[in-house]
Amino acid sequence: MSDNKPFGGSFGSSGGQYATTVQYGGTAAAPAKVSLGDAAVTADVIKDTTTAAFAADVIQESRRQPVLVDFWAPWCGPCKQLTPQLEKAVRAAGGKVKLVKMNIDDHPSIAGQLGIQSIPAVIAFKDGQPVDGFMGAIPESQIAEFITKVGGKGNGAPAVAEALQAATEAREAGDMQTAADIFDAILAQAPETIEAIAGLGELLFEAGDTQGAEALLATAPEAKKDAPALAALRAKMALAAQAAELGNPAEFERRLAENPKDHQARFDLAMIQNARGERTAAADNLLAIIKADRGWNEDGARTQLLQFFEAWGMTDEATLAARRKLSALLFS
Repeated sequence: MSDNKPFGGSFGSSGGQYATTVQYGGTAAAPAKVSLGDAAVTADVIKDTTTAAFAADVIQESRRQPVLVDFWAPWCGPCKQLTPQLEKAVRAAGGKVKLVKMNIDDHPSIAGQLGIQSIPAVIAFKDGQPVDGFMGAIPESQIAEFITKVGGKGNGAPAVAEALQAATEAREAGDMQTAADIFDAILAQAPETIEAIAGLGELLFEAGDTQGAEALLATAPEAKKDAPALAALRAKMALAAQAAELGNPAEFERRLAENPKDHQARFDLAMIQNARGERTAAADNLLAIIKADRGWNEDGARTQLLQFFEAWGMTDEATLAARRKLSALLFS
């Protein structure tokens, strides 16, 4: 990857201040060892919950410490693989996080509210709000990394994790060239790093190089091709392709001005707004359809909004804000 930099000079740079802390080769710091602390971690960090108890077990408890919610079902094979590993990792975390398990067969409403469409799914809550998550039975090492991310870093974080954080900070600051360079450097050292593949692929796509993004996605290891970060990028690309076929947004705005109840025009406008990066406006238009006519097009507005969430990512501000609005509509 590093021998063929697709972003050379195309974004400009603010001096690469984020990359200065990223180092590869030599003596990378070893991952922090897990300690249980002064007291043994008992079963009180793990419990089952119900729909009625969810507010107390998750929402209120997450105001004191992060809470992971494991959505599972008895018939789900991957759930049987993931749950014991989750329990082990949560106990090993020494009280940094709590684990709450919810059987979606017995208690489906919360999972539906959060847009959970496949299991196993794990959502992390902090301060009463969902802040992160993953789907599928991931390896124990990734579970431990997720818990560390949610519950707080220890000493000696791996160099790749530090580099990913630096790339994220660069991108949030608008320095796309530096972010691309960091992702590229990560892939040169650790070519199977899913977060770097997804991050660089998204930058390529946003720069208009859809073919390059698709080629990069194809480099992901077979066993990780369905990782949430990669699935989100594919969903984003598919939504953009769909929106490109819809035409001029001005036409849909004109139709809505004439008839605010033209739900199809509002839906199509939301698709175009999403493709243009106007996430809040896109979500608000779909929420307006849901509010006016929940059953329109066989609940098509809510279904599309959940697809937006998948494409945007669980921790995206637009996702979190729209989820709260959706919950208010459905459960108020």
